[in-house]
Amino acid sequence: MTSQPKRTAHIISHTHWDREWYLPYEKHHMRLIRLMDVLMDTLEKDTEYKSFYLDGQTIILEDYLQVRPEQKERLEKYIREGRIFIGPWYILQDAFLTSGEANIRNMQVGHKDAARYGQISKIGYFPDTFGLVGQTPQLMRQSGIDNAVFGRGVKPTGFNNTVSDSDYESSFSELIWEGPDGSRVLGILFANWYSNGNEVPVDPEEAKAFWDRKLADAEKYASTPELLYMNGCDHQPIQTDLAEALETARKLYPDTEFVHSNFPKYLEAVKKAKEGELSVVRGELRSQRTDGWGTLVNTASSRVYLKQMNQLGQTLLEKVAEPLASYARLAGQEYPHDMLTYAWKTLMQNHPHDSICGCSVDEVHREMVTRFAKSRDVAESIIDESKQAVADAVNTSVFGSYGEDAVPFVVFNTTGWKRSGTVSVDLDVKRVYFREGHSFEDMRSQMKDFDLGLRAVVDADGNPAAFTLEDLGLRFGYDLPDDKFRQPYMARAVRVTFEASQIPALGLKAYALVSGEAATGLQVQKDSLVKGGNVIENGILRVEAAPNGSLSITDKRTGRVFNDLMIYEDTGDIGNEYMYKQPEGEEALTTKDLAASIRVVEDTPYRAVLEIVHDWEIPASAEELLDREQVELVYYPVRKAQRVKETVPMKIRTFVSLEREGQGVHIEASFNNQAKDHRVRMLMPTDIEASKYQVDSMFEVAVRDIHPAKEWENPSNTQHQQAFVDVSGEGAGLTVANRGLNEYEVLRDGRNTIAVTLLRSVGELGDWGHFPTPEAQCLGEHTVHLEIIPHSGDGVEAGAYQEAYRFQIPWTAAQTGQHEGAIDAVHAPYAWEADNGLAFSAWKVSEHTGDDILRWYNMKRETADLKLELTQGTASMYKTTILEEDSSDKLATASARAELTAGPCEIVTVGIKRS
Repeated sequence: MTSQPKRTAHIISHTHWDREWYLPYEKHHMRLIRLMDVLMDTLEKDTEYKSFYLDGQTIILEDYLQVRPEQKERLEKYIREGRIFIGPWYILQDAFLTSGEANIRNMQVGHKDAARYGQISKIGYFPDTFGLVGQTPQLMRQSGIDNAVFGRGVKPTGFNNTVSDSDYESSFSELIWEGPDGSRVLGILFANWYSNGNEVPVDPEEAKAFWDRKLADAEKYASTPELLYMNGCDHQPIQTDLAEALETARKLYPDTEFVHSNFPKYLEAVKKAKEGELSVVRGELRSQRTDGWGTLVNTASSRVYLKQMNQLGQTLLEKVAEPLASYARLAGQEYPHDMLTYAWKTLMQNHPHDSICGCSVDEVHREMVTRFAKSRDVAESIIDESKQAVADAVNTSVFGSYGEDAVPFVVFNTTGWKRSGTVSVDLDVKRVYFREGHSFEDMRSQMKDFDLGLRAVVDADGNPAAFTLEDLGLRFGYDLPDDKFRQPYMARAVRVTFEASQIPALGLKAYALVSGEAATGLQVQKDSLVKGGNVIENGILRVEAAPNGSLSITDKRTGRVFNDLMIYEDTGDIGNEYMYKQPEGEEALTTKDLAASIRVVEDTPYRAVLEIVHDWEIPASAEELLDREQVELVYYPVRKAQRVKETVPMKIRTFVSLEREGQGVHIEASFNNQAKDHRVRMLMPTDIEASKYQVDSMFEVAVRDIHPAKEWENPSNTQHQQAFVDVSGEGAGLTVANRGLNEYEVLRDGRNTIAVTLLRSVGELGDWGHFPTPEAQCLGEHTVHLEIIPHSGDGVEAGAYQEAYRFQIPWTAAQTGQHEGAIDAVHAPYAWEADNGLAFSAWKVSEHTGDDILRWYNMKRETADLKLELTQGTASMYKTTILEEDSSDKLATASARAELTAGPCEIVTVGIKRS
C-alpha cells in the first residue's frame, strides 16, 4: 500500500493585469491580445494545462474581444468548461479611493458580464490592492462570496516564527477576517506574494533548487498541508511548458502532490484540512503593524486632480443621475439602465489602483482625464433629461396668479436628508426662437431692451425667499426635441441665487421668479451675517479671520472656540507617486507668520463670504541631487536631497463662506502651483484630547488610532479618507469634510491637528525602475473645497456627519413652465424616519427586477431602526443584498409602510415593488 502524500502544492495559473501602469493602456492592451491568443492555444493543445484565472476582472474579456471579436465563441467555450475563470469584478479597483456604491456597481457589472458566459467565479480577489476597507467581508458575504484573497494589509508572522499578537497580524497565510458588522470570510494572504509559483523550472537541477525554497517558504506560513502557488505575475506571459515542469516536480518530490489547480479546488481543500487555529483579523487592513514606509498610502494624494474628478464623477452618477432617473421613471420616463452602465463602466476604467492612485506614467493619466469627461457627459445628459421630465410633471399652476411672466423652476435635493442652503439657477426670462422668423437684429434688440424690473422669488405657498439676481445678458441656446430638428433661440438670461429652505430628502420644491406688481411687497429683509470687516456669524457659528488669515470658529451651542484653523503648510517631497518623503532635517513652512489681506466679498441675507489672500514664497524645487538619486534608484526613505533656496510665488486665494442656516464653514481655496517636489496641506488644530478619531470610509465610519503601532518608523502617518475626518472628545468635536481630497493626517503635535493634503508634487513613478513623470508635479491652477463642521462631541447624533455627506452633493435645478401636474410643488416619493446612525447611500432601479432600490448603512456599532413609507400608492417591500436579487425576506406586502432594524455597521438594501 502506498502512503498518501503529506502535502499538496496547488499551482494556480494567472496573470495580474494592470490595464495601464508603466506603459500606456494601448501598449499593455496589445500585450494582452497576444497573451490571450497564447492562452487559448495552450488550452487547446495541452489537456494537462487545466485552467487559468483571469485576474478576477471581466473587463479583460471586453479588451480582448474589442480586437479579436471572432474569438468570442472559442473564449466562451473555455469559460463554460471551467478552464478560464472569470469575475466576480468588472475591474480590480482600489479600495480606499473608490466609493461604496462604485464598488457595488463594480460587483454588479462583473456578475452580469460573467453570467453571459455561463460562469461567475465567486472569489473575493484583491491581489495587489493597496490596503482593504473594513466592510469587505460584508460586501463579499452579500455577494455570495465566503472568502477574500489578498496581498496587502496584514503582516504574516509565520507559525515557526512567532504567534500573532495583534489584530493586524496573522500566524498563518490563512486567517479569519471579520468586518465591523460581524461578517466573516476565510482570508487567504499571499504571504509569499502572488508570484510565488512563477516560472516553474523544467530542468531537474533548477527545479530542485526552486522547489526546495518554495516549499519551505509556503510551509512557513501555511496552516494546512494545502500549499498555494500563484503561477504568474504582473503582465506575466503564459507558461506553456507548465505541465512538463509539474511532471519534473512530481518525480523530485514523491511526498508532494503537485496539482494544476484553481481557486475553488484550493479553497475547498483548505476548508477540509483546516488544522491550526486561525488568527482573527478585524476591520481595515492598512499594514498597521509595519514600519510604515511601504504602505503606498500617499497614492491618496498623487495627482489630486484625478481624485477630484473621480469624486465629482461618482457623485453625479450615484447621488444625482440615478436618483433623478428613478424619480423620472415615476413620472413616466424609461429608466436608462444601459446608459448608466456605460457611464459607470467608463468611470470604473479609471478605478484600478495604478490608475486612480495616480501612480502611472503621464500618458496613462492623460487618458484618464478623457474618460472622466466622457462618463461625466453621460451622467449630465441623464441628469438633464431626468430633471426636466420631473420638473415638467410638477404642478406649477399656482404661480399663474403672479402673471404670465412668472418663471417657475424646481429645486431638487438628491441627498438622503432634508436640506436648506444657497442655490444658484440660470433662468431664461424671455426667449425668441429662430423659427419665428425674426431677424437676428430684431432678436438682439428684443433681448437687450427687455426690462428686468422688480423681481422676487417665491415658493408655492407664497413665501418669499431672500435672493440676488445677476443679469447674464443675451444668450444663445437651443432645444433638441425628440420629434423635430434642433430649435435654436436667443434668450435674456439671469442667474438667481437664493436661500432654498427645507427641501425634503430625495425630493423637490417648486419656486418662481416673479416680476412687476406681483413682486411688490415680496422683498425679504433679513439681518446681515457680516459682523465686522473680518467676522461673519449666524445663529450657530461665529467665524473670525485673524491677520494671518487663519480662522477662529466659535460653536455657540457649546461655547467651544477652535483657533488657528486654516493655516497652510508647505514641505519638500523627495518621494514618488507612491510615498511621501520629507527632506531630512527640513522645517515645514507655514502661513502662521504671514500677513494676509482680508475683505468681505459677499454680504447677503442668506450668505456671507470673506476673501483671504496669502502672497507666499516657497522653494522652487528639490536640488539636483534628487534627479541623480532617482536615476540611480536610491530607495526613497534614504535619499539625501534638500530643496533649493530659490523661491517661486504661491498666491493662495481662499473664500470662506457661512450660510444663514449653515452648520459648517465652507472653504474654497485656489492657487497656481509653480513649485516642484513639495506638498501643500491645510492645518486644522482641534485642541481636543483623544487617542482615537473617526474617518469616513466605504460604508463605514472607521475608528483609527492617532498614535501608530510600535513598529511604525515613518515620521508621517498619513491615511485615506473619503468624505470626512473627525476628532471628538468630551463635549466637543471637529469634523473636516472635503471633496476629492483623500489624504489627511491627525498630527501628534499636542493639538491633534487635522492636516488635509491639498497638493503633492513629485517627479517619478517609483517602484521597480526609473519612470520620470513630470506631469505629476501638477503645475498650474488648482481649486479645493472643504467644510469645517464643529459639533458637540458625537458626530452622528449632532448631525455633523450627515452635513459632511450633504457637502459632497451639488444642488440640482430645472426651469419649467406654468402647468398642471401630477407631482405636488413640494414632494418626495419616499419618507423615512431613522436613527441618526443610518446614512443614506442609493436610490436606483434594479436591472434584475425593475424594482426601486434604496440603500442605507449604519454608521454606528449598535442597532438602528428605520421606518420607510411611500408618500403615494402601495408596494411590496423586501430586504435584499447588494446584488439586488428579489428576496423572500418581505418587509411589507401591498402596504405603504415598512419597518426594519439595521444591525451594527450593516449595509441595508430595500427593494420596492410598486403596486
